[in-house]
Amino acid sequence: MKSFSIVPTEQELQSLDRDLHFYPTVNASPKVLTTEQIDSFNDRGYVAPLQIYSPAEIASIRIYFDDLLARTVQAGGDSYSISSAHMKYGPVHDILTNPRIVDFVSDLLGDNVIGWGSHFFCKMPGDGKSVAWHQDASYWPLSPSKAITVWLAIDDADEENACMKFISGSHHHGHMTYRPSSSDDHNVLNQTIENPEQFGQVVWNPLPAGWASMHADLLLHGSDVNRSNRRRCALTLRYCAAEVHAALDWNLKGVQVRGRDPRGHWANVARPSAS
Repeated sequence: MKSFSIVPTEQELQSLDRDLHFYPTVNASPKVLTTEQIDSFNDRGYVAPLQIYSPAEIASIRIYFDDLLARTVQAGGDSYSISSAHMKYGPVHDILTNPRIVDFVSDLLGDNVIGWGSHFFCKMPGDGKSVAWHQDASYWPLSPSKAITVWLAIDDADEENACMKFISGSHHHGHMTYRPSSSDDHNVLNQTIENPEQFGQVVWNPLPAGWASMHADLLLHGSDVNRSNRRRCALTLRYCAAEVHAALDWNLKGVQVRGRDPRGHWANVARPSAS
């Protein structure tokens, strides 16, 4: 497997000429979303809630993740280090390519869709870490900004155990100035955007296990410290329109999940045999 920059440096990202402007969805005949949900995405930057898996199905996925997490910790990782999982584990590749999820994504991104990211964000009870306010697009060497995140709840997620929260409508403000996070921030990520309320209203995103939300890559979002006695695990799945260009070899992560890749830019990663 060829290597790519998992976390691009600030210098690498600054050297790229990226088009970081929101492109609203134009879709007069969506297949699974309603026109109201598409309007919500365009206006507010997100769509939620969306049921993906039944209670029995997500329980099976949770059992799988419990085992994967135990193996990861035994190998020296932690609950946040299972990234690009679709390139390593067949069951995660299956989730990324699940037509039930891709149908929702395709209604926003069009007929030609690439799935390129899969990262478990698992907040253990009392782990003391937050995800500071940020924009996904800040971290990604992708252009133009036609990418979304599907946030799939593996556990029930609510305000008590630090579900995700959005700044509604903030994606209309373009790419924002951020500061590097310090060790005192106890931030899972390395960027922080200050005073997010100036860009819109805070909206909480509670989700039952098996349900998901979708948000634009320019939408401000984050999550608090999990101060409960319950775990809060989610799988973030990243998708983009096939026309998007990926620099720094990030095209090597891509899986063609719907339609075509006319340029042949994305690698179309095969399903791994490992579980």
